[in-house]
Amino acid sequence: MLKIDTEYVGLVLRELLEIPSPTGRTDHVTQYVGERLDALGLPFVLTRRGAIAATLEGRRSQATRAVVVHTDTIGCMVKSLKDNGRLEVKPVGTHSARFAEGAHVRIFTDDLDAVITGQVLPLKASGHRYNDAVDRQGIGWELVEVRVDEPVTDVAGLRALGIDAGDFVALLSDPQVLPNGFVKARHLDDKAGVAAVLGAFKAVVDAGLTVPVTAHLLVTCTEEVGHGASHGLGPDVAEIVSVDAAVVAPGQQSREDAATVAMGDGVGPFDYHLTRKLAALAGEHGVDAVRDVFDHYRSDVAAAVEAGAHARVALLGFGVDATHGHERTHLTGLEHLARLVALYLQSELVFPEWDAEPAGELADFPSLAVQPAHEDGPQEGPIGVS
Repeated sequence: MLKIDTEYVGLVLRELLEIPSPTGRTDHVTQYVGERLDALGLPFVLTRRGAIAATLEGRRSQATRAVVVHTDTIGCMVKSLKDNGRLEVKPVGTHSARFAEGAHVRIFTDDLDAVITGQVLPLKASGHRYNDAVDRQGIGWELVEVRVDEPVTDVAGLRALGIDAGDFVALLSDPQVLPNGFVKARHLDDKAGVAAVLGAFKAVVDAGLTVPVTAHLLVTCTEEVGHGASHGLGPDVAEIVSVDAAVVAPGQQSREDAATVAMGDGVGPFDYHLTRKLAALAGEHGVDAVRDVFDHYRSDVAAAVEAGAHARVALLGFGVDATHGHERTHLTGLEHLARLVALYLQSELVFPEWDAEPAGELADFPSLAVQPAHEDGPQEGPIGVS
């Protein structure tokens, strides 16, 4: 069990949260993560689309593993300029206008030096004007608008500011770290995951360990729109573990102060062997981790599998209350997650010999680990039936 630099994790988290990075406008946060990787001495490259692929060299690199996180967040984009001097917006990523109402935002125009702020408001925003009609207004992106913090009352005024359709509107994070360890902020998904994973890699580097298997760290920048880890990993990757927000809500087992091993999500079950290995690592080393299954959820590994990745996939999470809304997690949960990732980096592949090659013979398939099968390989007739 390696020591996690919790001060480092907390610092990285706070700095990440202060960098707006809605999907499609992530260059700044990519620069930041790259500088952190440089400081750790981890070599990396960038893909054309801006994903970071770093490498922690291991004793063996015939078959490798990857840990995947994402720096992009949900946000908005200007859809049209309104006659009243306000902005119609559409969501970037999947999230409800209910939780955008009241959000402070920054509007990014093509003028990189311009700083234009605003706030998302319902169309009926004045209690003294609309009274009970405020409560009767529905919920939806067509029912909100961005009030710009400039003296503008028409389309011409907005254009004079340099605002146009397609400009990004970032929901500001407004992070708060409480003395009891709770962290409240927008976009903990997945910036808290990035901080925890960097903390795990830092622990391995600081300890001077050589891991048994070369590990890649893929930092994607389009997860919130479904592209995620669709590129950036080579064919030698045998295992992929995504790290993302775990759902804390009624009917879920995830907790803010614990790590989560996800067994399945809205796309389907994760790899049987890899998920149980991760859960076993947590249990053997005293890491507080729970198992959970998510419904309305997908992650980077879904994009990887859909793009043809020939690898076992799993998902580790940090518990987040009110995901894609007014999010909250706990520093203790991030520490447990970082410990589990560090343990995973120090471990072997689930099946080192079998997973070393992309394909093999049925007689060599390690089915004995999960179901009754003859030790000498497949027999005539159904397995387990004499």
